[in-house]
Amino acid sequence: MMQYIVPATGLLFTLENILWINIGVFVGSVFAAIPGLSVILCVILFLPVTYTMTAIPGMMFLLGIYCAGGYGGSVSAILINTPGTPHAAATMLDGHPLSEQGRTKAALKIALYASTFGGVFSALMLLFLGPQVAKVAAQLGTAEYFMVCVFGLTIIAGVSGKSIIRGLISACLGLLISCVGTDPMTSYDRFTFGISRLYLGLDLAICLIGLFALVEILAKAEKRLGSLNLDTTKIKDDGKITREEYKRMARPVIMSSIIGVMVGIIPGTGASEASWFSYNTAKNLSRHPEEFGHGSVEGIAAAESANNAVTGATLIPLLTLGIPGDGTVAIMLSALMINGLNPGLSLFTTDGDIMYAIMLGLILVNLFMLLQGKFLTTLFAKVVSIPQEILTPIIVIFCFAGAYSVNENYFDVGVALVFGVLAWVLRKLDLPPVPILLGLVLGSMTETNFRRALLISDGSPSIFFQSIYCKIFLALIVVALAAIIRGKLKEAKAAKAAVQKEDN
Repeated sequence: MMQYIVPATGLLFTLENILWINIGVFVGSVFAAIPGLSVILCVILFLPVTYTMTAIPGMMFLLGIYCAGGYGGSVSAILINTPGTPHAAATMLDGHPLSEQGRTKAALKIALYASTFGGVFSALMLLFLGPQVAKVAAQLGTAEYFMVCVFGLTIIAGVSGKSIIRGLISACLGLLISCVGTDPMTSYDRFTFGISRLYLGLDLAICLIGLFALVEILAKAEKRLGSLNLDTTKIKDDGKITREEYKRMARPVIMSSIIGVMVGIIPGTGASEASWFSYNTAKNLSRHPEEFGHGSVEGIAAAESANNAVTGATLIPLLTLGIPGDGTVAIMLSALMINGLNPGLSLFTTDGDIMYAIMLGLILVNLFMLLQGKFLTTLFAKVVSIPQEILTPIIVIFCFAGAYSVNENYFDVGVALVFGVLAWVLRKLDLPPVPILLGLVLGSMTETNFRRALLISDGSPSIFFQSIYCKIFLALIVVALAAIIRGKLKEAKAAKAAVQKEDN
């Protein structure tokens, strides 16, 4: 580890990297502060920008967006009782009531400090746990990697919303789309329909612009969204946080950071689950549970530290196994692979200096988020009230410019439009788009390892049950599926009980 720290520090502390970190933090904070504009949308829009960069500045830019998005969502949650991102919903429960008490700046400072602590804590966990997990990953063969991919596909059930069936349909569609192009084993073309530009497959960034960005524009066009009238004068309070409040924040911040890391390591969970779990735990352990929901500093601190502690933890399975912890880091995988960095032990041996630079950079990202949050919070607050009629055309321009810039041709713009229409149809059918993303990301890896393993074993499926790692991942798959089924059954039972209660 130590042999990589010094060269990694030299690679990280350059003017280019510092500049891109700050641009990413600023962009992420702005996007996340505006209700309706998610972090994943922001990462997708700016992903093509990283294609002209080297690995470190590109990842620093995306990580800046990712981490700042965790904090930015709390701005609108506190100011206007509308979370900018889904994982800021728990922050809203106490953040807005505290703002209504005339302590808006104090609420924003609590959210910022808690977010920074959670982010730095998770970055340290990535720095120390990542290489250890990579050593285990080095012992995995093709059969083991196939089981890892199957375990990764269980994420689909966790992001399918209310219906697992609809999620599976979306995932199968994503797997089908991942097959477009040449066969990885035989080089025969598949689903190209004689179009030469499809021989190399569909670029992930272009597909995502249509699936997540353009569809939002189509959705906004269907309804009239009024502008938000925000009175920024109410954030002119002194923002003072008492010593007693700092003491009360300490335990929930530390506890929630640990919970956030544990949740983030598990693929298919995410910041929303971590923030709600931490909020509930902090309430149960608090000496003042009656304050929760009425402006509790512990509630804000617990929710914000948890959702930012997820950021570094989700990178652990991504960098070591190639399994994204959530939809946003799945997009970052393409930013790594475009620079020839494939997840696994090689990232920590042949490219160890680059990997350690990225991991150390995550600490730097959170520190710059703290600085920008302290001095630019008023600006972020004003961004909340940007009219939709101004914002929407800007997003459309970014979408088309991003699609064109990937390969500098108009065919890709057409592909983005097709996927935008497809995503709009899927939304009408109530089919979630995130499973499609996971199918696109994991499809090729799953297929290649499956077929290679069968070639090694002369077609015998027993190869998937021989090694201890295969058995461990098989057990994890069974446990994950059992937990998901149990959760869905409990939801169905609760819904049935609610209907019966209404009938009575």
